[in-house]
Amino acid sequence: MAGRINRCIELLGQDVAIYYDGPHSGNVLTYAQGRIDAGTWADYMNIGMEHGAFDMAGLAEYFRGMVDAGPTRSGHRTPSVIVEAPVNGIDAAHVRYNAWQFRQILGRGAHGILLCQAETADAVRAFVESCRYPHNTIGVDPKIPSPLARLEGAKRDANGGTDAAGRKLLGIGTRGRGSESTAAPVWGLSTEDYMDRCDPWPLNPKGELLLGVKLESPEGVANCEEILAVPGLGFAEIGPGDLSLSLGYRTIPREPYPPEMQKARDRILAACSNNGIAFLQGCNVDNITSRIDEGVRVIAGHSEEAAIKGRAHQKRKMPV
Repeated sequence: MAGRINRCIELLGQDVAIYYDGPHSGNVLTYAQGRIDAGTWADYMNIGMEHGAFDMAGLAEYFRGMVDAGPTRSGHRTPSVIVEAPVNGIDAAHVRYNAWQFRQILGRGAHGILLCQAETADAVRAFVESCRYPHNTIGVDPKIPSPLARLEGAKRDANGGTDAAGRKLLGIGTRGRGSESTAAPVWGLSTEDYMDRCDPWPLNPKGELLLGVKLESPEGVANCEEILAVPGLGFAEIGPGDLSLSLGYRTIPREPYPPEMQKARDRILAACSNNGIAFLQGCNVDNITSRIDEGVRVIAGHSEEAAIKGRAHQKRKMPV
């Protein structure tokens, strides 16, 4: 029997690397494909909706197939599924205007969301808040007036409070009631339990929701330390494709990266380490062990061979 709903969180909580499969565009979101992917070698399936179709009906059918074919060999109801959302995290207003996307994705039963083009801490804070129910208050500014006080007209501080380290605290979650009846069955929970446990980990130690950001512009890299200090994030990555394009490269440079890209990658990895966030990077069978030793914990590359080698290197015990 699995210890958690989200296999990725269970493994990351043990400092064990996780591996994903699934394209950034062109996912086949059908009941039949869900049944196939329930037996994937990967720890999670990436659903690319930043550039792929925003197909909520297909995503629901995909989850239905996964549930019907489960549980996995590791004892989880399904593999984890993380969706790349179409909205870009360029500023808080942009994220809030498009928060309906997060509600739709979570309402189908997703275990996590990746926010692309994250550029400011305020945008990422809005992202985290948009994915949370208002009754889950870990990390929320305690100086925000209570609901009863706000009923009487009390106003929130527009600037928000900070913690002891000077980091800006979260505002109240803005995800509303309504989709728990479709998401909870995917997780195998009652609606009440789902609403308590669909909360970002590791901010909430009992949370089962994994939120990530992609830092793929010069602005995102420049602000990475502030961005990655936002409570509620579980992983982050550099986006070498878009970052290289913004730097003038017509094709994505192969590793070793050009100096400016390698410096950006190392800076993001350090900020992840300083904030207890997993770092995502592409790996292959030749570099997987060195990358794990360096601290990479979310593995791209779509290579089962690399996953086998990496799992052996870490003496992983959880079945695949």
